[in-house]
Amino acid sequence: MEEQKVAVYRKEHFNAAHRLHNTSWSDEMNESVFGLCNNKNYHGHNYELIVKVTGIPNSDTGYVLDMKVLSNLIKEEVLNKFDHKNLNLDTNFFQQLNPTAENIAKVIYQLLRAKLDDLLELKIFLYETERNYVEYPA
Repeated sequence: MEEQKVAVYRKEHFNAAHRLHNTSWSDEMNESVFGLCNNKNYHGHNYELIVKVTGIPNSDTGYVLDMKVLSNLIKEEVLNKFDHKNLNLDTNFFQQLNPTAENIAKVIYQLLRAKLDDLLELKIFLYETERNYVEYPA
């Protein structure tokens, strides 16, 4: 009988400020495209992060991935770097990259992917608001 994959999920949250702004555009163009999200004094979100890891459970432990390990990894690689930060000013990730929800999810994916076994699949769900969220990879 072929071993079936199982998905495990970890939900976390962080608070962060950002400004959506394209430096190659005029202020008028940025305001037109990004609206209130282009506020020069930044604005914040209470982000909800769901990390999905899929794989075949280990025959000895029964775990796809020990949830304590996943929790610590998210804390180390994401929360410590993003929580209560201005993403534009306090992190290196968004110096040249507009901190849209899409780009934040991609950065989180890259940070976690580098630390997980290649046999494990990874998917990121990032809620910027209760009604708006992104999935990466789609």
